[in-house]
Amino acid sequence: MDRPVTISVIAPVYGVEKYIVEFAESVFSQSYPHLQFVFVNDGTKDNSIKVLEDLIESRYQHLKDRIVIVNKENGGLPAARVTGLEHATGDYVYHVDPDDWISPGSLEKIAAKAQETAADIIYFHYVKEYESRSSVKREGFYDASLKDKYVRNMYNHRAFGTLCNKCIRRGLYQENTIHSPKYSYAEDCYVTTQLVGYAKRIEHLDEVVYHYRKNNPTSITRQGRKRRKNEYAMNFLDLYEKYRDVPYEKNPVAPIFDDILIQAGWYSLFYGLDLFTKYPYLAKAVRKARIRSGSDVWVPAQILVKICALFR
Repeated sequence: MDRPVTISVIAPVYGVEKYIVEFAESVFSQSYPHLQFVFVNDGTKDNSIKVLEDLIESRYQHLKDRIVIVNKENGGLPAARVTGLEHATGDYVYHVDPDDWISPGSLEKIAAKAQETAADIIYFHYVKEYESRSSVKREGFYDASLKDKYVRNMYNHRAFGTLCNKCIRRGLYQENTIHSPKYSYAEDCYVTTQLVGYAKRIEHLDEVVYHYRKNNPTSITRQGRKRRKNEYAMNFLDLYEKYRDVPYEKNPVAPIFDDILIQAGWYSLFYGLDLFTKYPYLAKAVRKARIRSGSDVWVPAQILVKICALFR
């Protein structure tokens, strides 16, 4: 590219009045000049947008021509991200959440890697920020030759399926049909598995870029866990349905088909979700699915799921 790479930072805004100043300052103060900032007001009920606008007026008027604030009715995180994409103009897009923050100078490093490689995806490290400690999450090495492994590892929580540790070439969205999930839980993994599956060049940036605020790391109750597992399974069964008739060589998520099916069967048994009834094809599909190592579901549990599927 014979001009500087541009990056659109996309941030859905909902209920982040307490944190949005810290976040906004972390992106507005980035040293790289070729940035666009897209804030999507997802019908927030607090003063997040007013706080943001006051900050812009008081300290960042010089950036106003590069800041976009979009107002929409509340539709949840996946829909807000799509709205942000519709207003993005950068060569690359970076999805973030405005209760977190970005390391100083990090977008300049991402832009330099993009300028050098023209990669479809640039991924990097992030930090989980707890109230009393920080935990750096370092991603392993993947390139396009390992993308099937990368997709599987993201789905099975052996790699980070998050959007916050990936900067995506905007054309990757435009050149392919990237589906959005029905449910918010694990919505980023639903999207990143597709993006990585379609990518032709993946580059690693050995830098800590993102700081993810983790306020209540142990607050998930069993009931909450059951709901999340249900949403996770239904999201990915939906993804399976969208791609199951696509030939393998053109199918970005084919590497996780066996995992999706067997994990849905396991969740149905272990959490009492009865997904076999909700998805009539599931039992037959599970019977045909391969038992594979590297899955979130232990191999003996995979065998149990397949045995149970024989009687459905």
